[in-house]
Amino acid sequence: MVDVSDTRSSPGPTSAAARKVAGGRRNPAVVGRDDTAPRWLRRSAGVSWRLLVVLAAVVVVFYATSRVTLLFIAVFLALVFTAVLRPLVELMSRVMPRGLATALSLLAGILFFVGLLTYVGYSIATQWNDLSRQFATGIEQITDFLESGTLPFTITNEQIAEWIDNAVRWIQDHAGDLAGEVAASAGTVVEGFTALALAVFCTIFFLARGAQMWTWFLNQLPARARGTWMTAGGAGWYTFSGYTRGTVIIAITDGLLAFLLLSVLRVPLAAPLAVLVLIGAFIPLIGAPAAMVVAMIVALAANGLWCAVGVGVGIALIGQLEGHVLQPLIMGKQVSLHPVVVALAVTAGTLTAGILGAVISVPLVAVAWAIFSRLRTVDPPMEEEDDDADVDEEDEVALADR
Repeated sequence: MVDVSDTRSSPGPTSAAARKVAGGRRNPAVVGRDDTAPRWLRRSAGVSWRLLVVLAAVVVVFYATSRVTLLFIAVFLALVFTAVLRPLVELMSRVMPRGLATALSLLAGILFFVGLLTYVGYSIATQWNDLSRQFATGIEQITDFLESGTLPFTITNEQIAEWIDNAVRWIQDHAGDLAGEVAASAGTVVEGFTALALAVFCTIFFLARGAQMWTWFLNQLPARARGTWMTAGGAGWYTFSGYTRGTVIIAITDGLLAFLLLSVLRVPLAAPLAVLVLIGAFIPLIGAPAAMVVAMIVALAANGLWCAVGVGVGIALIGQLEGHVLQPLIMGKQVSLHPVVVALAVTAGTLTAGILGAVISVPLVAVAWAIFSRLRTVDPPMEEEDDDADVDEEDEVALADR
């Protein structure tokens, strides 16, 4: 005889019919703890740990880069040199071996750089005496204006002399620290030349056998991943090379225009100041204003207030020409970053790595965005709805309810 009570109380598996009678409802006792949490909390937790993983990866990359900063700078400079010189190498390789074209292109670039420095040094040497005399006269005019001008405050020569004495005393008190910083700067100069030599060495191979090196790298990857890497690499190099070549062309144009402006206004050291404007073009947002301030100070000390105002207005107009004409015309759509993104990237790069971070932040962000844009799958964009359309839709809903 079978004990019915034992059968009913047995913990055996529930039959399919019983589960169907239960309406498919699961026993709360066997439901996992994750299912008892709200859906928004589960989603937030999933997104949070993924963000933590991404943040950890970014921290590891930054830490590794900081440990090999010299190597990173050398490779970055090599890529810049390759992007600038590659069109010349491609053109010359049509009529000569590629190795010879690479050597001649590098020689042309070095001669251009050395010639630029030589011209700047010659300009400083020939104009230094006149500049020092004009600078002294300009300083006297400025001090006279501060002492007896129309400003609501006055600054006397005694106060200026006291400030100078305090500065000299501070330098004497911190002579040891300053000597240590000079020694550290000497080591930095040596590291800079080392990075430059390594960059030139890498540039030779990038120009001569860059395609073969890239193919070798792709062959080390699984076949299923090669297409993605080829797409990402092509998009990244297209953006980086376009940004680099465009920046060089724009910088040279800004330098030439600044040289013409300073020469017309007869500002001393027009060539060195033009080179300063050229260098400032490589630092977005902050480079050009810094160069403009230096040029205005020289013009103020040498030729007076109105000459300084003319220099400031002229360099500001050059900046407007660069932003509204040269950049859209030369770079086109190769680098399409919103000004807010550029400002945030420059700020983050400056806080992270100083001037070097300000220089490399924009091209790195542009390359990352180009790769992301090429690899992502874009859904159809939303259409903007007018206010009239919203009103008509509300009327239709109201009529349907009636």
